[in-house]
Amino acid sequence: MKFSPAFTALIVALVLSVRPAMAQEGEWTYQRCYEYALSHNLTLQQSVLNKRLAELTLKVDRMSMLPTLTGNGSAGYIFGRSINITTNQFDNKATFNASLGLSAGADLFGWFQKRNTVASSKYEVYAQNYLLEKARNDMGVNVANAFLQILLAGEQVKISRAQVDLSKAQLENTKKLVLAGSVPESNQADLEAQLARDSSTLVTAENAVILRTLQMKALLNLGFEVPFDTKIPDNIAAVPVINLTETSPEMVFSSALSIQPQYRSDEMRVKSADKTLSAAKGAMYPRLRANAGADTRLAGGIRYEQYGPDNFVTYVSSIGFPKSNPLDTVFTYDKFNNRATRKYTVGRQLSDNFGQNIGISLSFPIFNGWQLRGQVERAKIDLENRKLTQDINRLQLRQDVYTAHADAVGAYQKYQASITTERASQKAFDFATKRFEVGLMNTVEYVTTQTNLFKAQIERVSALYDYIFKVKLLEFYRDQKITL
Repeated sequence: MKFSPAFTALIVALVLSVRPAMAQEGEWTYQRCYEYALSHNLTLQQSVLNKRLAELTLKVDRMSMLPTLTGNGSAGYIFGRSINITTNQFDNKATFNASLGLSAGADLFGWFQKRNTVASSKYEVYAQNYLLEKARNDMGVNVANAFLQILLAGEQVKISRAQVDLSKAQLENTKKLVLAGSVPESNQADLEAQLARDSSTLVTAENAVILRTLQMKALLNLGFEVPFDTKIPDNIAAVPVINLTETSPEMVFSSALSIQPQYRSDEMRVKSADKTLSAAKGAMYPRLRANAGADTRLAGGIRYEQYGPDNFVTYVSSIGFPKSNPLDTVFTYDKFNNRATRKYTVGRQLSDNFGQNIGISLSFPIFNGWQLRGQVERAKIDLENRKLTQDINRLQLRQDVYTAHADAVGAYQKYQASITTERASQKAFDFATKRFEVGLMNTVEYVTTQTNLFKAQIERVSALYDYIFKVKLLEFYRDQKITL
């Protein structure tokens, strides 16, 4: 169905006017982002459609087990010499003919071909349900990553802004010292250059927030014009995480294998392929089917029929004189049933020509170009392929879990190291500030110390969010859920 451009524009305008109103209420927490993505993300909507398609296929396969009922009808004119379909007599005139019929059939035995097909479709529905669950879980991971990236970019903006404020304060103080003649003008020039670099870094950090927010909106299928303010969890560094020293990767793998939707989906798809193979084998054996039908027909044109009691009339007629006695006359006697006549109506024709049939049929393939055998071989290959896919995904899951555990341990160690580096850099900067204020350190050395502190702060924040995400990813493999 096609809609006019004006109608389409009106619908789009209404949708855009409603979505911002819904999204502007309150701040966006991780949970709200995740719930919004579940109902609006386009990839998830495709997974829902795949599930509905599998359910529809199952419904069709189940209905195919019911008896069939088919109606048929035909009508047309016959010209020239032909057999009248109602009288079975030859006619030599244009005649309108019509027929109506109803036929029914039911499979009595087909080597469970349809039953196996239904079972295959049922397992496919189970598989699609697990795949939809996997898509939702993956969406939780993607949203969590995007959410943490926004928070990280926001923290980097705060640090960069604080660095700019500090550089401004140092520059203002240096200007006063230059006017007083206490320090050379080169110190002021160095701090002005540092302020420019810090301002550029701040602009880059602010632009990163915009880009991360746009990525989140695309993930949520949220209008880019909608305001989006993330709510930072209270004390993000204290977000509860699993204890890595008490969590082995093999334990996480065992837990993931029992609840991971991808692996469960692979199991269902293997069972589905096995039933498809059984159905393909069943098509190679004989098939017993019951059939029944009824039909009637009529022929057009004005026709008449006799009705009522018999009324025989004898007609006498002479046919000549015998040679033996020319004075005698030879007569013939013809007897006719002179019953009353009436038009042969359509209803009477349909009733008189109504017939029924019932029977059973047995069919068995002899040679069909290797089509059935090819379907069996194809089903065998598909079954083996799905088993291999299951093994591959199992191996990949083990690798992902061990990698996630190693990444989480590494991220934790990096985060601890970044804390130590930040503390040392802060201490060095404090000492440098005191020496710079009394003229015991030049501007270049002081700016270098300040830059080192800034880098340490950025690395500490980056390491924190990287650690949180990687530990949460490990939790996801264990519990199939993410909480922030």
